[in-house]
Amino acid sequence: MALVPELGSIAGSGWAAGLNLWAVGLVIGIAGRLDMYDAPAVLERTEVLAVLAVLYVVEFVVDKVPLLDSAWDTISTIIRPVGAALLGIAIAGESDVSSITGGLTAGGLALSSHAAKATTRAAINMSPEPLSNIVASVLEDVGAIGFVAFALAYPRVALGIAIILGLLAATLAFILWRFVRRVRAKLRERKERRAQPAV
Repeated sequence: MALVPELGSIAGSGWAAGLNLWAVGLVIGIAGRLDMYDAPAVLERTEVLAVLAVLYVVEFVVDKVPLLDSAWDTISTIIRPVGAALLGIAIAGESDVSSITGGLTAGGLALSSHAAKATTRAAINMSPEPLSNIVASVLEDVGAIGFVAFALAYPRVALGIAIILGLLAATLAFILWRFVRRVRAKLRERKERRAQPAV
């Protein structure tokens, strides 16, 4: 099947972009500059790589601060999937995959991994200690960089893995969102009970 390798790169990049869009763009651009991957020309430009590097550093710092990371994730709910969709369209433009397929595949998988990341962080932020947040952030960065590199090298395998990860991420996001809502509701009830004057 001729489309599988390109679709695998798109799917893997899309899923990883839901964790860290800027890191994924950097990896693809650098791989293109080193002639290790037929990257979209725009990602190989020096000024684009510089902007991606700056945005990666900003996210690297912000993502490790409890509560600030959740605010960043809220903003990124639009940025990551849309950025991943544009990335999928750009990669598709270099292959036989249609732009619509590339955009929807990358954007959809990015949305699922982003949702899992954001809800996991919301659950972690209920704990007062900051270490778990930092560990989670580092693991997400390593996962994003590692998986996009894997997807560029082994796109056929990455396609299957990305589909499975997308389904698992969507399921995890749903479970964690319900958990976070339940805990927040209980905390609100407790606060209201304390605020009521003793009779």
